[in-house]
Amino acid sequence: MSATRRQILAGSGALGVGVGIAFTGALGDLFAGTASAQGLGHEGYGPLVPDPDGLLDLPEGFRYRVLSREGDPLRSGEGPVPSNHDGMTALPAHGGRVHLVRNHENRPAAVHAVPTVEGLTYDPAGKGGCTALTLDSRNRVLSERVALAGTAVNCAGGPTPWHTWLTCEETEDRAGTNGYTKDHGFVFEVDPSDPRRTGAVPLTAMGRFQHEAVAVDPHRGIVYETEDAFLEPFGLFYRFLPRKPLGGVGSLRAGGRLQAMRVPGVADLSSVRQTGAVFDGIEWVDVPDPLAARTPVRLQDFGPRGITHAQKLEGCYWGGLCVYFVSSFARASDGSAADHFGQIWRYDPDRRRLTLVVVFGPDTDVQLPGESPDNICLAPSGGLMVCEDGNGAQHVFGVTRAGEVYAMARGRQNIGTPEAPEWGEFAGVTFSPDGRTMYVNCYTPGTTFAVTGPWRR
Repeated sequence: MSATRRQILAGSGALGVGVGIAFTGALGDLFAGTASAQGLGHEGYGPLVPDPDGLLDLPEGFRYRVLSREGDPLRSGEGPVPSNHDGMTALPAHGGRVHLVRNHENRPAAVHAVPTVEGLTYDPAGKGGCTALTLDSRNRVLSERVALAGTAVNCAGGPTPWHTWLTCEETEDRAGTNGYTKDHGFVFEVDPSDPRRTGAVPLTAMGRFQHEAVAVDPHRGIVYETEDAFLEPFGLFYRFLPRKPLGGVGSLRAGGRLQAMRVPGVADLSSVRQTGAVFDGIEWVDVPDPLAARTPVRLQDFGPRGITHAQKLEGCYWGGLCVYFVSSFARASDGSAADHFGQIWRYDPDRRRLTLVVVFGPDTDVQLPGESPDNICLAPSGGLMVCEDGNGAQHVFGVTRAGEVYAMARGRQNIGTPEAPEWGEFAGVTFSPDGRTMYVNCYTPGTTFAVTGPWRR
């Protein structure tokens, strides 16, 4: 086997967090000519079984519960469940309950806006925001309500060590654009146990740009941020140094310093093609104008040596002692230095070291059946769960501790026509605090699933 197939994360240091990935076959072959993923030749939970209800295919022994669907009434009575379910987190609640905080990536044309609620609305013209569900130990929905309204294009985000959610606006629209009455492009903190405690306050010091996801270093309190810019100029990878690190609910409002990552000698991360490539001496450069009053952050002057860009920076999470982030794809036709169908990077702050731990096609033998990885999270087994974002049928893929890729779920909701089928992408994959339930969203039609079964540890 080639080095690419034989070793992905093993040897790059990721084994220290219990994640060792060694692909044993081309992912592009997994579903060729099959309807139920038969004959995959992989470790995992077995072939996917077609769902007679036409919603979600899972391996035998697994089952799902639909927690919430767009257009249905919110249990709070505030209005319908909003559209476009995206990033999500599962946080512990009192008495073994779970808080699910869910983003709604609503643009001005969204069918179901997040209902405006007094004290929780930033800009009445914004249709995005968050809803919060409280579940009992059997994944029964006890409550569902608005947790943040009046924001725009809430894509992903990340949990904090103090059990709140940082939701990110993936837009740079200013007041007066698309009918908005306030500037957008910020991060907001959401407390699912008491949304009014956090309100609708933009964390302006964390920058105004096309935010995607964040991850908080639980040891230092540093917040890492990705920027999802898929057209030139491409986005940056950031870190935010809070004035009150690990200060608890509301502490990020105290401000801090926003910096962007510079990889010496690398202007574009897509130019790196070798899995396991290591870059030491990573530099962090202060952002001249975090609010982007005149110039988007990624276009600002970072000095004669410039800054490092990357196309389509998306998922971001903390694992062990490192932060991981995803570049979903890069295309030379868009202006990237090279093509790929996805990269997963790992930054070690102790060593100031950046490592390319996964690279997907098109000219490698590590390829997803669709197109690109998007949201990612650590599974209870120590492996990964990856939401696919591409064309064709959409999947959640898992990677075992032994290092093999398998299909965990496949969406069956056709949002196109029988002649030209389209499937809503998956997003927001996350696990319950006890590791017994995987929660995941279908983006459209907006649906939140709870998946239980014989999870192996």
